[in-house]
Amino acid sequence: MAARGRQMTESKSSRGGTPAKTGARAQMKIVVPDDLPMVALLGSGDELLAAVEKAFDSDIHVRGNEITVTGGSEPELVAELFASLVELLGKGTVLTPDVVERSLSMLRHSGRPADVLSHDILSSRGRTIRPKTVNQKRYVDAIDRHTVVFGIGPAGTGKTYLAMAKAVKALQEKQVNRIILTRPAVEAGERLGFLPGTLYEKIDPYLRPLYDALHDMIDPASIPQLMQAGTIEVAPLAYMRGRTLNDSFIILDEAQNTSPEQMKMFLTRLGFGSKIVVTGDVTQVDLPSGARSGLAVVQDILEGIDDIYFCRLSSGDVVRHRLVTDIVDAYERFDAAEESVAGRPQRRERGRR
Repeated sequence: MAARGRQMTESKSSRGGTPAKTGARAQMKIVVPDDLPMVALLGSGDELLAAVEKAFDSDIHVRGNEITVTGGSEPELVAELFASLVELLGKGTVLTPDVVERSLSMLRHSGRPADVLSHDILSSRGRTIRPKTVNQKRYVDAIDRHTVVFGIGPAGTGKTYLAMAKAVKALQEKQVNRIILTRPAVEAGERLGFLPGTLYEKIDPYLRPLYDALHDMIDPASIPQLMQAGTIEVAPLAYMRGRTLNDSFIILDEAQNTSPEQMKMFLTRLGFGSKIVVTGDVTQVDLPSGARSGLAVVQDILEGIDDIYFCRLSSGDVVRHRLVTDIVDAYERFDAAEESVAGRPQRRERGRR
């Protein structure tokens, strides 16, 4: 276990660390700024220190505001991780074991945790919405830079939630005059007339996730007034036909359940001063068997067009429970195996011809 109060030699750096030799074992030293409370860096009961130690085979010792990392295969990376955590604390980020894990993942892939985890998108109701992975940061940056952005990836990668946060931010800063949120009601087969209740009662279950996200970002008491004024509109995709949407931030959610014709119809609603974000997961298509997904087809049609950006997220960008990442990965392995088995007879058959 990590230990406090062990032997320390003179420190070499106030950020990061400097390697030294202790016998045959490499040693790194990190000096934490005096004005930074060590409990914020190490966690209550040293839980954050334990999370770092768990990820490496190094000996980590703490005394006062000095951290010494001895041995292991990656002492420089341990020092770099602590330097990144110090930088995050300096920018007001609250450290958790999840932040430690994500910071380490970014460092392993040449990312800078402080650039991602301290990037505030929206502060509302006592919480701040930020990207949590490098790809999520690329996604929100792409929304700033491009008129049409596609966020494609598995459940839990923040595709819709981050887009909603950017939409609310754009509305608050008067970059747009309204937010339009839409998704296909494909689960009902678009035959909403067979369902009981009024039209809004029929479509509510399909739009509920969008309402839930709105309630996280806007005072719930103000949402009815904003919707009544048309500042925020939540509607099924079929309601977009025949419209031109100017000065709007438009989000199409669950786009994998659109047909190619619906996708074309939606994208051609784009008016002046507007921005479109399309989100979906091409591995979770609910269309009838044999029907083509508009989200799958549009990638071949629009890839490479100026001011249109495709951001592809993966299981590594999942920000739900850790098991969600494992579940997504397991399904991807299963699908790959199924495709491999299904393809073998076809390849043999082609070889006979």
